[in-house]
This record gives sequence, C-alpha cells and structure tokens, in this order.
Amino acid sequence: MKKLFFFVPIIFLIFATTITKNSTKKLDEEIFQLRENIRILEDRYELTLLDYSILTSPKKLMEYQQFFFEDQLIQKKIENLSKIQFLDDKLEINKMVKIDE
Repeated sequence: MKKLFFFVPIIFLIFATTITKNSTKKLDEEIFQLRENIRILEDRYELTLLDYSILTSPKKLMEYQQFFFEDQLIQKKIENLSKIQFLDDKLEINKMVKIDE
C-alpha cells in the first residue's frame, strides 16, 4: 500500500511534466513563427517606406533631376511618346493615347 502512495504521485508528476513540456514546445514554435513573420513584414515595410519617401515624391524627383542631370532632361507631352513592343520577330510601335476623364 505504501508503494502505491509513492508510485501514483510519481506517475502523475511524470505525466504533468510531459504535458507541460509539450505545450511549452508548441508555444516556442508559435513564438518563433510570429517573430519570423514580424521580421519579414518589417523588411517589407522598410522597402515600402524607402520607395514612398525617395522614389515617389515629386519634390525629391525634381531635386534629383536638378542635382544629377541638371538641364539634360526635358519635359515631353504624352501625345509625343510611343510604346515599343517586340512581338516574335516584329517590332511594333504604338502611340500613347491620352484619355481625358
């Protein structure tokens, strides 16, 4: 009978420890996945912020034009632009069309 009093709590503690370890392991895996997802999203955010702040700002583009190209760039009308496509062995040139809203 005394052996039973010692044996049952020990078995219970072993099961409790196993369940605790498994749940902790699952939580660690979830935390790792979340951190990886956050890291990927932070990288994407930084690239998007770079694109927005540097490349898409008209003011910045004008500053870069003046700094790097000085007077080499000139403004063109959209009607004067053409689109070139290579289809198989042919070269196709299409005029750009301005759509008025």
